[in-house]
Amino acid sequence: MKILHIDSNHPVLMEDLALLGCKNHEDYTSSKTEIEAKIANYDGIVIRSRFKIDKTFIDAATNLKFIARVGAGLESIDCDYAESKGIVLIAAPEGNMNAVGEHALGMILSLFNNLKRADAQIRQGQWLREANRGLELEGKTVGLIGYGNMGKAFAKKLKGFDCEVICYDIKENVGDENCQQVSLKELQEKTDVLSIHTPHNNQSYKMIDVNFINNFKKPFYIINTARGTAIVTNDLVDGLKSGKILGACLDVLEYEKLSFENLFENKELPNAFEYLISSENVLLSPHIAGWTVESKYKLAKTITKKIEQHFFN
Repeated sequence: MKILHIDSNHPVLMEDLALLGCKNHEDYTSSKTEIEAKIANYDGIVIRSRFKIDKTFIDAATNLKFIARVGAGLESIDCDYAESKGIVLIAAPEGNMNAVGEHALGMILSLFNNLKRADAQIRQGQWLREANRGLELEGKTVGLIGYGNMGKAFAKKLKGFDCEVICYDIKENVGDENCQQVSLKELQEKTDVLSIHTPHNNQSYKMIDVNFINNFKKPFYIINTARGTAIVTNDLVDGLKSGKILGACLDVLEYEKLSFENLFENKELPNAFEYLISSENVLLSPHIAGWTVESKYKLAKTITKKIEQHFFN
């Protein structure tokens, strides 16, 4: 089986595929058009997010048996069209779910305890204790929207904090010992901290808008380690300004490119983003929630395991 890798990943991925008898080819620089010109020579392709795998690409890939994305989601692929061609789609949410859970927890604890501000003040010679009095997770209700791999990982991390963890999901009966599944109405009535764990799809796209925000009974904090397109940033900023949203932990932003990189290519940043980067009650990170040393290895191992299960067992 000949496999084309168009993004770099942990070396164990190609090592394991080679042990299965696969021939690995790398091309990290050619354009989409150049890749399309030769993709018919390959049985599989391993991607991250360099470009979209659309109908044009799939039509050129006449011998393709699988598309494997070393990541959690498949939104960069025309999944329906690929599956109609008999192409197996492989993702690896199990590989970075723990990393995402830890990152979400780290962000809210940092925000609650003013760690970013306190660290900056001390470096400037200021020792301000009362001004940095923090909050505790204990006794609060954490509401999760989406209870798949990532939501479950976060709920597991929260188990020792003596807070109530509830979730809303379009699938039924997904709750477990770490999280009670509730209606959206109940989640919006009870939640103190909202955490987003939805994939990118038509239902989640711009889901967190002004109407959604205003349906919450109490002012709340929000964490997003899923996809930036789930939140309408202008409405988030309006919520922060009004006090309806008390603070935000954002690992992802609406303005990201497909590759999740080069956010600052445009010199003129949106006004809403300018507000976020100047706000003390907003914590930002550059789409790294699932981006750990360990997850890089686990993502690769998950991909090779799934390829082996599909084609070598």
